[in-house]
Amino acid sequence: MPPRFDFSIAATDGRARTGTIAMQRGDIRTPAFMPVGTAATVKAMKPADVRATGADIILGNTYHLMLRPGAERMARLGGLHGFMGWDRPILTDSGGYQVMSLADLTKRSEEGVSFKSHLDGSRHMLSPERSIEIQRLLGSNITMAFDELVPTTTSREVQAAAMERSMRWAKRSHEAFFAAEHHAAGNAIFGIQQGALDQGLRKASADALIAIGFDGYAVGGLAVGEGQEAMFACLDYAPQQLPAEKPRYLMGVGKPDDIVGAVERGIDMFDCVLPTRSGRTGQAFTRGGPINIRNAKFAEDTGPLDPTCACTVCGTWSRAYLHHLVRAGEILGAMLMTEHNLAFYQALMADLRAAIAERRLSAFANGFRAEYRTAKGE
Repeated sequence: MPPRFDFSIAATDGRARTGTIAMQRGDIRTPAFMPVGTAATVKAMKPADVRATGADIILGNTYHLMLRPGAERMARLGGLHGFMGWDRPILTDSGGYQVMSLADLTKRSEEGVSFKSHLDGSRHMLSPERSIEIQRLLGSNITMAFDELVPTTTSREVQAAAMERSMRWAKRSHEAFFAAEHHAAGNAIFGIQQGALDQGLRKASADALIAIGFDGYAVGGLAVGEGQEAMFACLDYAPQQLPAEKPRYLMGVGKPDDIVGAVERGIDMFDCVLPTRSGRTGQAFTRGGPINIRNAKFAEDTGPLDPTCACTVCGTWSRAYLHHLVRAGEILGAMLMTEHNLAFYQALMADLRAAIAERRLSAFANGFRAEYRTAKGE
């Protein structure tokens, strides 16, 4: 029987690491990018095609799935894996991000968060215990502790209060996870470091999480509008406050150059809607920077989206054809653009893993940034 959860580091280069998370549903190569399957689907993609891009794990969204189709219904239908046809690891977020993004619909207390559904206005209560229960009903392999996220622009007093409450909720989440012994025996739970951009608050959060003891640790509360410079400044210290022998997950990141910089600073796992959302709106990621395939200059361009890309889309269809599909609003356009973007992200992760293993990460990262930024006119 494969281990419940085991993280091994194969090589390091500076602060960057490459290794493997071994779980019962399969291995996860790190650094890893997790495509986002918000509503039990990675939009515009079949699960087998997501796997074919190189993804070892995907992310599901607790908030959206608890509202539709519902956690109890999901459990009756065999869980998220069988429901959507993905047999490898799934990480589920806790719903904490929606607590912030839907703040106008929520009421917070020590018990948890009371909110109105954005779908039909029905009232719900999301507590640490209920968040963990929902994730268990979904069949999550990596469960996230429930936390309170506040914008980085709030006062230090507000940030401290939210961090301290998140640590109390982390303890309750941990207890709820291990109370369900059958699920806990084969799966894992991560804690989430909070503290906005304050080094002292981040350290206090990390210390509290380590005292509880999690399988992995997320750096939360970033990529919410603070900008790359501020995010990197926080990542210069935040990952180092967390245990080196455990995986570190930067939630909600991000742009390709964000990922490269975060890997250099010791991050092992990422998720973001950007490659799928951008694909549906006509933006393709390439080593030469992002391009908008809707632009008229691509109407008769017979070249591939990215000449350096080995994906099926770049090997089969031209920019001109993709331009036509996207401009015409054809569903196939969203599908092909999304497939390419996910393949681009997974190829970037493979290149990062190889560069770390061969101790040439700095050269790779600098070369990537130079080409990517030059194309964007920076």
